[in-house]
Amino acid sequence: MSDSCVFCRIVDGDLPSRTVYEDDDVLAFLDANPLAPGHTLVVPKAHHRRLRELSEEESAALFAAVHELMEPIEAAVDADGSNVGINDGPAAGQEVPHLHVHVVPRFRDDGGRPIHAVAGEVPDLADDELDEIAAAIGET
Repeated sequence: MSDSCVFCRIVDGDLPSRTVYEDDDVLAFLDANPLAPGHTLVVPKAHHRRLRELSEEESAALFAAVHELMEPIEAAVDADGSNVGINDGPAAGQEVPHLHVHVVPRFRDDGGRPIHAVAGEVPDLADDELDEIAAAIGET
């Protein structure tokens, strides 16, 4: 736990939240600055900044909670779907340095855009560039 981390302080009970789920490893609560009704943050209780810092067990617990929460979140606000996302690192827009999964309910004609819109301009990659990237990922 980090004394300066707002999510650690929520996990510890030092700051209030509208908690919607809790187990031994994970806490989920409504986002204080929601993008939509029902916007929920799902966080590991242990302080980790990035997804790659989680153990396999911690990752499994986190995504099991996300999976379990999808239907109740959508039902609570009568959503037509949801976006699920992680801003993993400052360059990806992560504002709180404690890993968290966003579950953002979506509604027909809500004016939102698909997740493909978050990255800005779409790169024009040639086949050989795609092959090189695929090979580099496969080597790690």
